[in-house]
Amino acid sequence: MTLAQLVPIALQVSVALVVFAVGLRTRHGDLSYLLHNPSMLLRSLLAMNVVMPVLAVATALLFHLRPEVEVALILLAVAPVPPILPGKQQKAGGNVSYAIGLLTLAAVVAILTVPASIAIIGRFFEREIHVPVAVVAKIMLITVLGPMILGALLQRVAPTLAERLAKPLSIIGTVLLVLGIVPMFAAAWPAITRQVGEFTLIAIALFALAGLVVGHLLGGPAPEDRTVLALSTATRHPGIALALSGIVAPGNAGLAASVLLATLVVAVITVPYVKWRKRGQAALAATAVPDRA
Repeated sequence: MTLAQLVPIALQVSVALVVFAVGLRTRHGDLSYLLHNPSMLLRSLLAMNVVMPVLAVATALLFHLRPEVEVALILLAVAPVPPILPGKQQKAGGNVSYAIGLLTLAAVVAILTVPASIAIIGRFFEREIHVPVAVVAKIMLITVLGPMILGALLQRVAPTLAERLAKPLSIIGTVLLVLGIVPMFAAAWPAITRQVGEFTLIAIALFALAGLVVGHLLGGPAPEDRTVLALSTATRHPGIALALSGIVAPGNAGLAASVLLATLVVAVITVPYVKWRKRGQAALAATAVPDRA
């Protein structure tokens, strides 16, 4: 088996392990958290499934970008939450139950919204694009829903075992993920660099910043909820976007490279936001500690 064949397998296994570890740490009500918070549910769907696709189309119309970059932004905008995001949101002081609930719900909703959104946007640009529901469902089942549900079930029936397994499996999954991502980006780097230019980086950065602002504003009054929705709105599932790129433009290396470029830029743009939210969370925690002097 070649390295090119091993990398996709390593990525799928790593993501599944990370999500399984998240499931092992779930508490009662985490998976259905948003179903019990209808206002938060509507605001989350509005930010992620309506506003961001509209902003992606607006970016494509306003900036003179390469066609591959325009399509990449649209594909990322309609993709759901990436499976590894809850860990990042938790470190930034986000509401863990909300993060897990949003990851789960977004995966379910994406099975229908991704094909529908692509079809609607395609008609807007006078193109007929059909994305099979089965393709999206398979990815969601393998990378999110299956591992999450299995982890949550094990946590219910054997909580002590689940607690013991969560950390080592999370570490193994993260290491495998890095080992899979590095060669993928290395192989695609020449194609990625060819997509830079003509305001590409500026457009992607503004798109990511807009996602953070939209999610932050629609996240509600609680700081920990704002953190979760801001990062979820700006950061999307690159695996779904890459799979969609193979359907929209089979064999187009430039489109796949543009998805990877946008994913990298978004990751960099969100770093200051995460640090800001961490500082805010630390300040709140400090004020909550009684003065013993």
